[in-house]
Formats: sequence, structure tokens, C-alpha cells
Amino acid sequence: MAFEEYLEDPVIQKYLHELVGPKGMPVAAAPPDGEVTDEELAEELGLELNDVRRALFILYENDLASYRRLRDEDSGWLTYLWTFEYDNIPEQLEGEMYELYEGLVDRREYELDHQFYLCETCGIRFEFEEAMDFGFECPDCGSQLESMENTALVDAMDDRIDALEDELNIDVDA
Repeated sequence: MAFEEYLEDPVIQKYLHELVGPKGMPVAAAPPDGEVTDEELAEELGLELNDVRRALFILYENDLASYRRLRDEDSGWLTYLWTFEYDNIPEQLEGEMYELYEGLVDRREYELDHQFYLCETCGIRFEFEEAMDFGFECPDCGSQLESMENTALVDAMDDRIDALEDELNIDVDA
């Protein structure tokens, strides 16, 4: 898939936006063909050099950009030539989905293994042991803590886990 096709996908746009933030999005959304220096990108996009470097470093950390370093023999200055590696985006997104899946499975187990109590005044949730330590009274306002049902939360997690299993072709029966 070409750069342009990736950048038209709203999921990929959101992914890049979450990675680099609003200041770095012009950098992520305008990958040049071939190599480019951070100074060239800053000038072309009218951005602060530090914002461009920050975005490039984040893209590099996520395997979406690479660089080649050149040393000027006269001055000794280093020049970084950046290349965008957007072919890695599908693999990166899939990795994020696996992390989300594993996090949801762990959180679901935590929700099923614990009893919770809620202060309806403050909206603070306590595990049973914490509630017992506080004598089933909210430490902030002194209100009585009420037993909290988390079935709706677990059901929502189950739905999301099922959707991720379908999307990632995870066979839980294997």
C-alpha cells in the first residue's frame, strides 16, 4: 500500500495522531519520497525544528521511520537523513490490537476475581479488602459503601474480547 492510501485510512490517521500528537501530525501526514533531513522538513512544513525532531523520533521508536547519519568531514556536524517506513503500519496496528486483547483478558479476570464497593457520593470504587479496612465507609466523605455489581462491565469486555478474537483470528478453543 502506498503512503497516500495509508494516510487516507481514518484508523491509520488516528493511530499516527495518537503517536505524534497534533504538533507532529503534519510531519507524519506528509512523508516525502526518499530521504529528507529534519531541517528540510521543518522548513517545508513551516514547523519548529524541535517539533519535527520529536515527531521523527517517535516514528523511529515505533519502527515507522529510520535514519542514516552522515558526518560532514569539514565541520564534523552530523546530518540525519530520514526515511519513512509506513509499510510497517499494519504490523504495528496488529501488535497494538494484541496488547489491547491481552489487557482486556487480564482486566476481565481481575473484575471476576474481586468484589467491589462503591461510594455513591464520591464515585470511588474500592476492592472488598479496602472497603473492609475502611469499615465500609468512604474515607473521603464518610458515606456508606455499597456493594457494586460489575456484570455490565464484564459483559462489555466479553463483547470487545470476542470482536478482537474474530479480528485477530484467535482460536480460544485450540
